[in-house]
Amino acid sequence: MLNIVLIEPEIPQNTGNIARTCACTGARLHLVEPMGFRLTQRNLARAGCDYWDEVEIVRWACADAFLEAHGADELHLFTGRAERSHVDASYGEDAFLLFGRESAGIDPAILERFASRCVRIPMREGLRSLNLSNAVAIAAYEALRQRQFSGLV
Repeated sequence: MLNIVLIEPEIPQNTGNIARTCACTGARLHLVEPMGFRLTQRNLARAGCDYWDEVEIVRWACADAFLEAHGADELHLFTGRAERSHVDASYGEDAFLLFGRESAGIDPAILERFASRCVRIPMREGLRSLNLSNAVAIAAYEALRQRQFSGLV
């Protein structure tokens, strides 16, 4: 199963959009604390996602806890600081696609620790980043394309 990992997401609407992508693709969503919002019914409704019950969500107390459990697994860290394009990576059946906070991305210490696993989504020079939910969708569908969209119609 494809795994989408949001490290310290800040904006509930982005997380809602990403949850919808996970529901539609069958991906598991990992939410790493602290988050910039609480997963209350009100915030979920604000996020505009009526698919929450279709998503397997795994919550983690912190990035260290997630990395302790999955650091040896197939991780792909998405960052504008990488040289390698996301389409040059090979995504296995149980790949983990990691994304950082909307305001700052993935912590530089984590990027350094997993430097060989960092990829970027190409974009015009001088622009900071794509919207997080768009980046997750681009990455997820590339991973699924490499698997010939197995299990999807």
